[in-house]
Amino acid sequence: MSPGHPGRGRGQGVVVIHDFAGMSQDLRHQADWLARAGYLAAAPDLYWWGSMLRCLRTIFRELGTRQGRTFDDLEAVRAWLAQDKGCTGRIGVIGFCMGGGYALALAPGRGFAASSTNYGGCPDEAERLLAGACPIVGSYGGKDRSPMGYRAAGRLERALAANGVDHDIKVYPEASHGFLNNHPPDDQTLLLMVLNRISGTRYHEPSAQDARRRIVAFFDANLKS
Repeated sequence: MSPGHPGRGRGQGVVVIHDFAGMSQDLRHQADWLARAGYLAAAPDLYWWGSMLRCLRTIFRELGTRQGRTFDDLEAVRAWLAQDKGCTGRIGVIGFCMGGGYALALAPGRGFAASSTNYGGCPDEAERLLAGACPIVGSYGGKDRSPMGYRAAGRLERALAANGVDHDIKVYPEASHGFLNNHPPDDQTLLLMVLNRISGTRYHEPSAQDARRRIVAFFDANLKS
């Protein structure tokens, strides 16, 4: 894994956390648009150590406990980016679906200067867990009726406001779950197709364009300042 360098000079870093699909073409595309926006983007494969199902069980268990192998792997990527000679040392994190859950969990006290959660739900006891969090930009689909969807957006906004955390939370009325993830046919494993059907995942270009614009503006304001 090597960071996607935006060009000459030093830049800010972003750790990109994947959805259920793992290391996919879509994940590479997410890292690419962040690199084009001027960021050093690093996208780790959290399934590197085992089968997809085995890794998923561990990833979701550790998201609840907020410690373990997954957090160690993500910290290793953050530290590696921060030490890169092309990086200023200021790092953001962005995640999608389960990755969005991790982007929230990493926001307080983990060395990140900004976080972008995309349909990543909202943890129980969010007000307590997100105390001291870095600035957070969140995007949710108005047609996403999963626990990760629009209902979570309101709870997240209230928790961040209560903690005085700088934030930008938006619900896209025409978007479903996964509206930023445009998986090509090569990404579509049988398991991913089943999960997509259960969650109602569907890419929505107008919402995705606006979300990317907001994320870049938020990162620019909080990482480059």
